[in-house]
Amino acid sequence: MAARPGPIVAAILLPPLGTYLARGAGRDFWIATGLTVLGFLPGVGFALWSVLRGSLATPAEPMGPEPALTA
Repeated sequence: MAARPGPIVAAILLPPLGTYLARGAGRDFWIATGLTVLGFLPGVGFALWSVLRGSLATPAEPMGPEPALTA
């Protein structure tokens, strides 16, 4: 599935916004915010990577208790 164009454009113009639209207000958003404060190009690079990575990755299944072994 391809990434939506809105978050990609937002990631180029305002990196934290693009990351927020694609991934929510989690770890990637705060990393994009910090990198944008340090320098605009690192923020754009990370935001684009985060937005495009989100379109290719499948969500991980939550880990639950191990099933009991039956003999």
